Amino acid sequence: MDAQEEDPTLTIDDRLGYPIVVAANVRQQLVQFLRACGRFVVLCDANRHVRTYAQSLTRGVRGRIDVIPVQLGEPRKRLATVERVLERLAACGADRETLVLGVGGGVASDLFGFAAATFMRGVPYAHVATSLVAMVDAAIGGKTGVDLDAGKNLAGVFRDPIAVFAHVDAMRTLAPKHVREGLAEIVKASIIEGGEFFEMLEWLSAHPSSRWPWARIVADSIAVKAAIVAEDHLEHGAREVLNLGHTFAHAYERASGYRVSHGAAVSVGLRAAGIMAQRLTGFDNGEHLRVATLLTLLGMPVRLELDPKTVYAAMSTDKKKRAGVLRFVLPRAIGDVEFGVRVPARTLLDTLARCTQLPGAADR
Repeated sequence: MDAQEEDPTLTIDDRLGYPIVVAANVRQQLVQFLRACGRFVVLCDANRHVRTYAQSLTRGVRGRIDVIPVQLGEPRKRLATVERVLERLAACGADRETLVLGVGGGVASDLFGFAAATFMRGVPYAHVATSLVAMVDAAIGGKTGVDLDAGKNLAGVFRDPIAVFAHVDAMRTLAPKHVREGLAEIVKASIIEGGEFFEMLEWLSAHPSSRWPWARIVADSIAVKAAIVAEDHLEHGAREVLNLGHTFAHAYERASGYRVSHGAAVSVGLRAAGIMAQRLTGFDNGEHLRVATLLTLLGMPVRLELDPKTVYAAMSTDKKKRAGVLRFVLPRAIGDVEFGVRVPARTLLDTLARCTQLPGAADR
């Protein structure tokens, strides 16, 4: 593989029943789509880059009603923001046949998708993903929602978009820390998939990210998620594997008052899952260290100095609990992941304590 090989110009994945378009610049495909849809309104992150891009994407396209910028970020991913969005949709004259087009990252996908699902009991929704985490995870699969005081993503619905557009060139405007947000989800997907995908990331980790074949990486990550979601759309079983590292991650976010970013929390959560899996699923220590090494080489954190008891308490409202019992997703091997694993409290607290330390003896 050549790290400098050109990205493919266009990939379309439709196994979820709607097109997912991956391209360096999606404007041509998006304009064709919008012309076929008729009336549409644009909701976009108020971030300067995203707002400018959203306006340029749809300027001059017949049927555009309005472009509505919304201040986002995890602290604003709340029902109050949804209410403001719904009022703006009503005020601009949107109706049941109006397409809502969301433009932005992961928070935008979650919140705008939820707003579209509830406006007039549901209007069609499409998303242009401008962050790596939205391209490979948040915009794919139909999960929408917002946070409550009690926990992350506790209010929401499953509602599929009618199309997703991954605008890969938007990554040029992202700060390195925001690229790493998406990298955590890509590493997660590679642990689930294993084989060439994981090995490709190991090889690429020695090269500057500016030379990576990003469209291919995004398309490969989407393919992993799409295949799983297609088998279990409403997360009754196998889709839970996509939560690898996330029971830890959501607790880390909540315990820190959301000062720890989602990507950083997922990275440490992947290490935590590996530590625990060595005891409970027979995950090989050598494979665990491959994961921890990859995360480190990619500049991802692998420890957090948060009180283990505080993090443990933050897991109390995790959505994956069944009959009040926490269930974890743990690897058996790279490329073989098990869901629904029950973990003794003592083992969980010990794992959280180990993740306050640097990798080494704590990982055995």
